[in-house]
Amino acid sequence: MGVKKIVVIGSESTGKSTLSAGLADALDTVWVEEYARDYLLQLGRPYEESDLLKIAKGQLALEDEKLKQSNEYLICDTDLNVIKVWAEASYGRCNDWVLEQIKKRKYDAYILTDIDMPWVDDPLREHPLPHERQHFFDLYKAIVEQSGVPFVIASGDEQERLQKALSFITTH
Repeated sequence: MGVKKIVVIGSESTGKSTLSAGLADALDTVWVEEYARDYLLQLGRPYEESDLLKIAKGQLALEDEKLKQSNEYLICDTDLNVIKVWAEASYGRCNDWVLEQIKKRKYDAYILTDIDMPWVDDPLREHPLPHERQHFFDLYKAIVEQSGVPFVIASGDEQERLQKALSFITTH
């Protein structure tokens, strides 16, 4: 049996990176950080639509690299569905290459982070209003529901989320 690839997905400022790191630690494996964060911090200008394709390719390269270092689990802090949602929200469309990769890449489970955590301001975050957070949560929920892949919604504080996610991963 191969490596189980688990994606932590959800709206901005919902604890995805914290949960990903906690899961990797608890499962004694590695996690794939969100490539977009480092890319945007080093960009030195506002992002453009063409940057999203570079981010998508960087995310997949990082995922492939980390897969070689993983044990029976690989925790992914995002997948290309996030790029798709981002592109459609910002530009009304998504690059065909990204859409093709979404069809090709297979994951074993999703952990959808709930919006019940307080918003933390960050220069890279764009949608702080409660109705915006709900909108994006609903989009991600529809994506994981339509994926046909098992998923769980992680809510509560950091420890509750971690325990729920671990329980889900180890029983699926």
